[in-house]
Amino acid sequence: MSYQSNENADQYKVARQELDALWKRGLDFLGSQVAILGGAMSWVSERHLVSAISNAGGFGVIACGAMEPSMLEAEIIATQSMTNKPFGVNLITMHPRLDELIKVCLRLQVQHIVLAGGIPSANSIKTIKDGGAKVMGFAPALVLAKRLIKMGVDALVIEGSEAGGHVGPVSLTVLAQEILPYIREVPVFVAGGLARGDAILSYLEMGASGAQLGTLFAASTESIAHEKFKQAFLRAAARDAIITAQLDESFPVIPVRALSNEGTRRFMRHQADILTKYKNGVLTKDIAQLEIEHFWAGALRRAVIEGDVEQGSVMAGQSVGMVKQIQPVNMIIETLVHQAVTALADLQRRIGV
Repeated sequence: MSYQSNENADQYKVARQELDALWKRGLDFLGSQVAILGGAMSWVSERHLVSAISNAGGFGVIACGAMEPSMLEAEIIATQSMTNKPFGVNLITMHPRLDELIKVCLRLQVQHIVLAGGIPSANSIKTIKDGGAKVMGFAPALVLAKRLIKMGVDALVIEGSEAGGHVGPVSLTVLAQEILPYIREVPVFVAGGLARGDAILSYLEMGASGAQLGTLFAASTESIAHEKFKQAFLRAAARDAIITAQLDESFPVIPVRALSNEGTRRFMRHQADILTKYKNGVLTKDIAQLEIEHFWAGALRRAVIEGDVEQGSVMAGQSVGMVKQIQPVNMIIETLVHQAVTALADLQRRIGV
């Protein structure tokens, strides 16, 4: 990457060293060159994208999603054949075969396992740690962050509602203020709406150890997402990535952020139909919620793999408005680092350091 002609090389070098110091805890934890994780995106975060992120110095994460143990095993082995750099695996806590999936990861010597989609059990955390791997969990509030630390997680991700896919109700700017000043026991990685290195820098200065990004990587050259899926990202503005509404307070549904299209509207009709069946006693609450979640699995595949960006689910974070071109992963990471270092160097000049 070429830098501005008037940029002082020595200042830039010092600023890069400062960046490495700011996210050193994240680097040490991940074993990567930059403390940037790839968000685990179903159908997208597979061997090609994961290995590309790790090979570029970041930390790729396989999205297990609804995979069966044999499928996950094949995906891990394939990823290991494409990179000798560290990468992790994201497992959904509600998966009916979670214990078997954990065993697959440990047998294949995966060093980092991310437990997502709910509060993990103490048994799952213990099994992973006893097997020699590190555990990462998601904390949507300070009280849960403290609880997860007591349960033994080795690192946390705090993800704001700006993110794509299944999201919580609170923005990253608020979560960071609520959590970062008070959690020092483990590394904390920020996520949600991030697409620039200077923004990542601001959270590092607040105490974060690194950042997780999804939307930028979903539109990368190495992403296997359909070309129509990527083009939808290029056309979109931040306001196009909307959150689905919950129709009934007595029937909680985890909101999903995706680009507004006919698929989004169809989900609302589907949700209303399932709610009616539940209230009429046709479906139990657990089955009803499963039926709602199954909608997203099929709709996401339709968009990502088949390229149906009108009827499928084009999950994207609000940072989608900053996706201006389809780039190789190494260029994305290099740009993020350059933006962060340049911001540090500019600060040094402003304060006369």
